[in-house]
Amino acid sequence: MRIGMWAGVCAVLLAGCSAGTPPLAGNWRAPSFADLQTSCGGTARDWGADAQPVYSTLYDAYVAKRYRGLTEANYCTFVNELSTHYAAPDAAARAGWIAYFNGARAQAISWRAAVDPTLRGG
Repeated sequence: MRIGMWAGVCAVLLAGCSAGTPPLAGNWRAPSFADLQTSCGGTARDWGADAQPVYSTLYDAYVAKRYRGLTEANYCTFVNELSTHYAAPDAAARAGWIAYFNGARAQAISWRAAVDPTLRGG
């Protein structure tokens, strides 16, 4: 009984390790955050506390592009617009960035869900 319980706990922990967004440095399956930022001719920037959610967004768009759910041109437009809209010098600019980013995040998840069966409900 205990062995079965521990096997179940280990399976859940291992599944949790493989799910989600890779680390900012990337891994064998995913490019690094800097690579995603510069893939369309832009420059890598310091996103501060927003780095992980922005990486998650760029990674979702990258997966959609990799599986041909998004064209290279649309992907590059998305990446470059995200960088252009980033602003955090004052509260008003920050509020505008958050509103824009939430919409961009939803779009990236939608693109990825269209090509990645692990994100589809069912």
